[in-house]
Amino acid sequence: MGDIETASPGADFTDPEPFEMDAAGQHLAFYPGGEARRKALFDLVAGARKSLDVCFYIFAEDTVSTQFRDALVAAARRGVRVTLIVDRFGADATDAFLQPLVEAGGEFLCFSAKWTRRYLIRNHQKMVIADGSKAMFGGFNIADDYFAPPAENGWNDLGIVIEGSAVEGLNDWYSKLRQWTEREEQHAREIARTVRDWEWKQARTTWLVGGPTRGLSSWARCVSDDLVSGDRLDMFMAYFSPPRKLLRRMGRIAQKGATRLVMAGKSDNGATIGASRSLYGYLLSKRAQIWEFAPCKLHTKLIVLDDSVYLGSANFDMRSLYINLELVLKVDDAALADRMRDFISWHIEASERISIPLHKQRATVWNRIRWNLSWLLVSVIDYTVTRRLNLGI
Repeated sequence: MGDIETASPGADFTDPEPFEMDAAGQHLAFYPGGEARRKALFDLVAGARKSLDVCFYIFAEDTVSTQFRDALVAAARRGVRVTLIVDRFGADATDAFLQPLVEAGGEFLCFSAKWTRRYLIRNHQKMVIADGSKAMFGGFNIADDYFAPPAENGWNDLGIVIEGSAVEGLNDWYSKLRQWTEREEQHAREIARTVRDWEWKQARTTWLVGGPTRGLSSWARCVSDDLVSGDRLDMFMAYFSPPRKLLRRMGRIAQKGATRLVMAGKSDNGATIGASRSLYGYLLSKRAQIWEFAPCKLHTKLIVLDDSVYLGSANFDMRSLYINLELVLKVDDAALADRMRDFISWHIEASERISIPLHKQRATVWNRIRWNLSWLLVSVIDYTVTRRLNLGI
């Protein structure tokens, strides 16, 4: 009994192999493993012939970021029009580090380049669009940890390469992002209006975005509406601290006995784990099944709701739901939903089940205080201060 209780779940976990699917008229290739994701990213850059439109929240100055910068430089030198947008809040890469790209003919732009009240609106999106026809997006950034294996506590994440008509929507959204970024003064209210109104939709495929709006962002409104009529919910989510309204809607689905939630057991920010744990009691009381991913830090963002799959950069926390610029692809396809549930099941095997007895055992007075303080910090203080400083709404 003692050996079973102390054994570490997922000690021998390995990332799933890449897989591909045709869904809703698009070809999607999924890269859960860091090394395979890195190769797919660099292959996309190497294969570009006309243009590369690139956007990342975090861009470090380490091994993989240096290699990626050099790949962009090589593309610019062979005549590819290269545009790189980074978020000044999230990116450590300096102007000097990225100067070789500029010297090669590429363009380097910073979102929130100056310290103003709008500085804390974070451009949390991640995307690379090659020749306007093939793109990669997801939750990963450009830093060594996002490509390191589980054994080295690298971030568990997901990159998706998409080919098909939906790339047209990415092109349109990137052009708007570039217009905002290249201006010396970035207007929060204009961004908020566009985020509120913009979506790109065709049969069974929809691009949704997040940003600084009065209510839920468009991607979050879509999820919220789907939760009202939903019967089955699977979520694999790095940061989880939604408002009560969404939590109650999740609870109604959970009461049907059809909700699986895989949350972070490891992170670079302990407060985010505490904030999630403060919500477990309610969800468990509604019959939700909850696990914490054990092998390494979790950064994946994936929601499967009935026959709809949500993929992209957005967490299920207050920042991603209300404030950050986010990018999410919704695909309505039953076969893809089934495949992504299998993907989540793979990770459940390497996760710790949070049963009601285990949660009660963990929920000491001290831990409840810490969890509630984490919730206050993540979901109230950071959210409220950012809205008031940045938005004026």
